[in-house]
Amino acid sequence: MPNNTAPAITGLILAGGRGSRMGGTDKGLQNFRGMPLALHALMRLQMQSLAPEETLINANRNLSAYESLGVPVWPDSIDGFAGPLAGFLTGLERCETPLLLTVPCDSPLFPLDLAERLYTALSQENADMAMAAAQEADGQVRAQPVFCLLKTGLLESLVKFTQSGGRKIDAWTAQHHCALVPFDAPEDNALAFSNANTLAELQQLESL
Repeated sequence: MPNNTAPAITGLILAGGRGSRMGGTDKGLQNFRGMPLALHALMRLQMQSLAPEETLINANRNLSAYESLGVPVWPDSIDGFAGPLAGFLTGLERCETPLLLTVPCDSPLFPLDLAERLYTALSQENADMAMAAAQEADGQVRAQPVFCLLKTGLLESLVKFTQSGGRKIDAWTAQHHCALVPFDAPEDNALAFSNANTLAELQQLESL
């Protein structure tokens, strides 16, 4: 059941990467089952049992194509394709709600109860952030740091970290109380966090 006492959430789709493993193409604009990957992410955010009040896209190329999806688009405030943390920083700078939910543009099957389960853990553990964990190909359950629910008060910490040259997402999240939320129950989709880094992976995911 949706948590009616939850504070407002802003959704952030991370589409700011180079797409280097996909031949330099803009991953979020690649088609999956007839629609751009970023549109799948946007629709799944809107379908969440605890849906964001607003959704933003973080992109560094083809901004008008992303804007055509009907939500605000913001490029990194750090130069040089600095990775997911640059997207987190952009989202926290632009977020007007107490919480920011981040998802990547290349995982079109992420759970529809992602926001609710992350919020429940965040609240129960009084954590600074909550992060999904999922079973990977080797059978191990590992953190999926780009699927994260952040308190927007973390902005100052992230500004300091990035200004000192920090770019590794794990190094920054380790500085804070992070609730880890496993999505490994029998009823959870084993492919929910599968991402398409290459065109071959995208085609494989599409065929499943």
